[in-house]
Amino acid sequence: MRLPWQTLTPHTAPVRGASSVLSMLNFVPPCGTTDAHSLELLQDFVSRASRLFVITGAGLSTESGIPDYRSEGVGLYARTDRRPMQHAEFVRSAKSRQRYWARNFVGWPQFSSHQPNSAHKALQQWEERGKLHWLVTQNVDALHSKAGQKRLTELHGCAHRVVCLGCGGISARKELQRLFVALNPDWKAQAGAVAPDGDVLLEDEQVLHFRVPSCEDCGGILKPEVTFFGDTVNKVTVKFVLDRLAESDTVLVVGSSLQVYSGYRFLLAASDRKMPIAILNIGPTRADHLAELKVGGRCGEVLSVIQPF
Repeated sequence: MRLPWQTLTPHTAPVRGASSVLSMLNFVPPCGTTDAHSLELLQDFVSRASRLFVITGAGLSTESGIPDYRSEGVGLYARTDRRPMQHAEFVRSAKSRQRYWARNFVGWPQFSSHQPNSAHKALQQWEERGKLHWLVTQNVDALHSKAGQKRLTELHGCAHRVVCLGCGGISARKELQRLFVALNPDWKAQAGAVAPDGDVLLEDEQVLHFRVPSCEDCGGILKPEVTFFGDTVNKVTVKFVLDRLAESDTVLVVGSSLQVYSGYRFLLAASDRKMPIAILNIGPTRADHLAELKVGGRCGEVLSVIQPF
């Protein structure tokens, strides 16, 4: 059995034009430079921590060129009327799975090419220096793994892995891409902008003839190993994260509005334990009232100047 903190090594593809600095900034909400006093307060907060628990969200990955859902003006909800795939729809409808996988197939080369930014690298260095006890990410993009983070739980899974809903087998998403190519040698579609979960917008008629493989072991349904909207996080994973939180002494939220309860619950648990909480995010969060320190700013710009001592 694969334990909740274990991951497959993600495929690292060459950086493409979509990951340029210009495209990265398109998904980061407007934000001024963080003032020196706030940086001093955050530095003092981190310095006082000996076993830091960090929870990250989509605001970390926007600086790597991956859009989020909720950011004002630049998030997917603000820019389009698109909504993410629901778990129940994916499970019950073969047509919905065909549409999802066709869009995912087209978007995968761009989505999988994104690279860690300075915030991911700073957090990995904090781990190496013994400051960071555990990191929980709500992101499914594998950027923390690409940065070398080891003390890591991917709370909502990872788009770089595929699970069979029949036998539970786990495989690498890059292998499924090869199967898609083999099954659809003449199928083509023009890629548009990539969504937070890695798919692109295609018209229904474009996906009619796209072929989706079943599990090679049992013939079951293949699904990204991610928690779709409407599904719940595995209870074993939640318990494991709560245990890591109990071992920690301080909590830092980076780049998350915490609107989804699956992440917010850990802030409630930390507050119940009277643990110091700090939040680094652009815009308000669901847990602002629980934090002793709230810093507004871009994650990479701020974390790159905070020292883990």
